[in-house]
Formats: sequence, C-alpha cells, structure tokens
Amino acid sequence: MSIMAYNGAAIVAMKGKECVAIASDRRFGIQAQTVGMDFQKIFEMGPHLYIGLPGLATDVQTVAQRLKFRLNLYELKENRQIRPKTLMSVVANLLYERRFGPYFVEPVIAGLDNKTAEPYIAALDLIGCPMATDDFVVSGTCTEQLYGMCESLWQPDMDADALFECISQSLMNAVDRDAVSGWGAVVTLIEKDKVTTRTLKARMD
Repeated sequence: MSIMAYNGAAIVAMKGKECVAIASDRRFGIQAQTVGMDFQKIFEMGPHLYIGLPGLATDVQTVAQRLKFRLNLYELKENRQIRPKTLMSVVANLLYERRFGPYFVEPVIAGLDNKTAEPYIAALDLIGCPMATDDFVVSGTCTEQLYGMCESLWQPDMDADALFECISQSLMNAVDRDAVSGWGAVVTLIEKDKVTTRTLKARMD
C-alpha cells in the first residue's frame, strides 16, 4: 500500500460564480481499520481562504501548523491578509524545501481573492508542483472516482446552492467506491459576504 493511502482521504475543490467550495471526508483510519470519524483535513488560512490536506495524518497536522506559522509571519510583515495565489506559492516553497524527504500531503487550496473577489482553486503534489484550474481539483485516495463524478456534474457559473449540491454529490458518490475514505463529509462554501460549513451524513460501512 502507498504511504499516501495509509490513512485514506478524499478532498475536492470547485469553482462557481463568485463563490468557491472545498469538501473533504472525515475518516481517520490505519489502512482498512477505521479509528476515528471526525479527523480535520480542511484548515482555515484566512476569512475567505481554506486549504485541504490529504495524505499521511501526521504530516497533515505538521504541515497545517507550519503553514499557520508562516502565515502569521507574512501577515505581521506585510500587514495584510494573504491572497490565494500567494498562499499557493508559500505552500509550494514549504513542500519543495523538503523534496528529498517530503511531507506526504497533496494540498488543495480554495478561496476568494481579497481584492477582486475572484474564485481561486489550486492543487499541489507532494513536492510542491502547482496546478491552478478553472473548474475543479481533486486529491486523495479516490481521485479517479472524483474526476468521473466532477466531470459529469460540474457546470460553469453555478450559483452557491448549485455548487454546494454538485460538490456534495461528487464527494459522497466517489467515496462510496473507495474503502479507505468516507464516513461522513464536511463542505465549506465560500462566498463574498459569508462562509458556510456543513457536515454531511454518509454511509458508515
């Protein structure tokens, strides 16, 4: 089994019209054994900026803490909140520094730009190679299923309600076909004036 699949995870981010959403499963397991059903994989990096970290659970927590430290330094130095594209560069630098002994995480970034309110999503591999797209990004142990569901359901310029429905259905259906992710889901919907986080019930088998 791959070290990336040791704890299991599924994370997806999607763009809508003036909104963006990021969703993850809640399972924490050791290979096929489920240990917990409330493991945090999405972390707030700003009022309208979130990062999802699938991969090895210990590295997820380490990277989240290191990113928060670098984020605090940035905000103290620059006296402003970080923009999504800048956060992507910070994450890429953090991961590439450790390329010979990498953190086993493949981050997904979703947020609205502070100045333009433009939706932004990006994904990185475990040594920090970025990929920014205009539709959706996926990461985790069931990427094939997520790609299939997202390509079937995603449409351009969805409003907040349609985006929530689309990302929820994509994630829930994809993790049903993956043994090491699932057991509930968390969806964070980011709009200009508010951020909504919902917990979804899912199959528990």
